[in-house]
Amino acid sequence: MPTAIIPLTLLGLVPFFVLAVRSVSALPLVAQVSVIGLIDYAALVLGFIGGIHWGLALLPETVRPTLRAIAGIVPMIAAWICMVLAQFSPTIALVVLVLAYLATVFVEHRAAQRLMLAPRYVYLRWGFSVVACVMMLLVVVLRGFGQTIVL
Repeated sequence: MPTAIIPLTLLGLVPFFVLAVRSVSALPLVAQVSVIGLIDYAALVLGFIGGIHWGLALLPETVRPTLRAIAGIVPMIAAWICMVLAQFSPTIALVVLVLAYLATVFVEHRAAQRLMLAPRYVYLRWGFSVVACVMMLLVVVLRGFGQTIVL
């Protein structure tokens, strides 16, 4: 794995922090726009993760390409469902995104155990997923209790 991947991955967490903090703003419009932005960004990243597996499924030497293709498309469908859910219930959309992130990283963990993914990639994904999920769950909990942050 190229060394540039680690700082780029960390940079990819910045919108989670910024949007999560803004999602619990005392200003209702800022909070609403930010929570939708958080859901959209999390869905975009989830679709990107699925795209990695879709690309791996297309490699000629891929083991179990059909399973890899499924692992590529399911996160994208989950991301789309969450974007639709966000229009009705941002809280439900965030909870589904957290579940999708965890399911995806568990699938990747099992694939790494079968030597289908590089262990360094899975460690990186675990770290990214844990931080992203914590930020989304913080928004769910704080908004659920009506807590706000004055910026």
